[in-house]
Amino acid sequence: MNLKSFAIVLGAISSVIGATETWAADATRVRGTVVGVAGSTLTVKDRDGKTDAIRLADGWKISGVAKASAADIKQGDFLGIASISKTDGGSGALEVVIFPAALKGTGEGDRDWDLQPNSRMTNGTVADVTEIEGRTVTLTYDNGQKKQIAIPQTTPIVTFATATPADLMPGAAVFVNAERGGDGKLTANRVVVGNHGIAPPM
Repeated sequence: MNLKSFAIVLGAISSVIGATETWAADATRVRGTVVGVAGSTLTVKDRDGKTDAIRLADGWKISGVAKASAADIKQGDFLGIASISKTDGGSGALEVVIFPAALKGTGEGDRDWDLQPNSRMTNGTVADVTEIEGRTVTLTYDNGQKKQIAIPQTTPIVTFATATPADLMPGAAVFVNAERGGDGKLTANRVVVGNHGIAPPM
């Protein structure tokens, strides 16, 4: 393997690790807008109006999000879908993330989520796509478990995109998965920023 190929492999591994951290189930998720960045500290005003100071760990990563559509979803894709149970049965999507092929399998499974009360996050592979009053997908995960989720036309759908620290400008929308230490302080390895005119919907 030449040095160029080795660098590409290392970059892919780094991306997978970073994305896995972003979708970890046991993290403290911060959603809000950037107040400012000072040194290695990112200050965010969250959706409840509270200000959080987040330490950016050594080697931290940043990702953007770009708009996608239901028409982009096809069999075999790996998605992350936040959903909530519908009154008439089944689940309805609150937001959808289409993962790049290199990140297939990231955070696979179904778990509690805090986008809205009683919401769930399901990361899985698209086994089927149907048109039932809009688009509906069947996700498979964890050795064959299946979940059918309807995707209303108004559902935000995004994919990951490039970003740089310069995108963390005051007012920029961000989604941060952070770990809270014993001292109560937050530390993050990755930040997702809305740098393509789209706020991270996670």
